[in-house]
Formats: sequence, C-alpha cells, structure tokens
Amino acid sequence: MATKLRNVGFLVVSTFLGAVGQLLFKYSFGKPLFAELLASGLVVYGISTIIYFYVLSRVHLSWAYGMGGLSYIFATIFAYLFLSENIPLLRWFGVIIIAIGAALIGFS
Repeated sequence: MATKLRNVGFLVVSTFLGAVGQLLFKYSFGKPLFAELLASGLVVYGISTIIYFYVLSRVHLSWAYGMGGLSYIFATIFAYLFLSENIPLLRWFGVIIIAIGAALIGFS
C-alpha cells in the first residue's frame, strides 16, 4: 500500500509540474523575459517527464497514463487562476468527470 501511495504521489507531482511547464510556455509568449520563461518551462516539464519515467518503470502503463488525466485538471485551474481565462461551465463539468475518472483509476 505504501508503494502505491508513493507512486500516486509521484504521478501527482509529475502531472502538476507538467501543467506548470505548460503554463510557463503559454505565459512566455509576448513577454520581455520570453527566453527565460520558456527555458524555465522546459526545465520544469523535463523534471516532470523524468518523474513520469521513474513511475512508468514501476507500474502498468494503463494505470500511469490514466492518472495523467490530472494534468487537464491542473492546467484548467492554472489557466483560470493565472491567465484569467474564462472557463465555461461545461468545461468545468468535464474537469470534474476527469477527476472522478483519475480517482477511480488511482484506487484500482
């Protein structure tokens, strides 16, 4: 059980960092610090990928990839909070369904 919780934790961190990387990519365009922000996004996204490879070497692909749906949740929340994007209600329902699906996969 402790191993599974560790793997879930690593996957949450990986998907969170992946979404942070995407946020930095999006935010970097049109900004004075374009190169620095873009490079930061690449580094964060790279760390996310390394963590994902670590988890993938220890669990089934179908489980790890399914949990990757968390990145949609993080990215939507970040877009709303940091980019002031208008998120339609229907998209929020989709995010909730993805969260339920990721939870079911995580507990399986």
